[in-house]
Amino acid sequence: MLILARKKNQSIMIGDDIEIMVTDISGDCVKLGINAPRHISVHRKEIYEAIKRENEAAAKVRETGLSRLSMMFQRLGKSDER
Repeated sequence: MLILARKKNQSIMIGDDIEIMVTDISGDCVKLGINAPRHISVHRKEIYEAIKRENEAAAKVRETGLSRLSMMFQRLGKSDER
């Protein structure tokens, strides 16, 4: 992990197109401004983790739903053969 010290209104660059600037410091709270291309998602870590959990849960629901749908079609196919 790279650790950098920055003061208010100073910034760091990530690659050529992501800038992170310290916009305010108040007590133990630091406000950051982030300039990044629109195609790059920027989230607080707790939001990112919540999105990840929701996506994983949605994927499980889809798998279950597809399995049930597949079983229904198999049953329908067998009943048509009779």
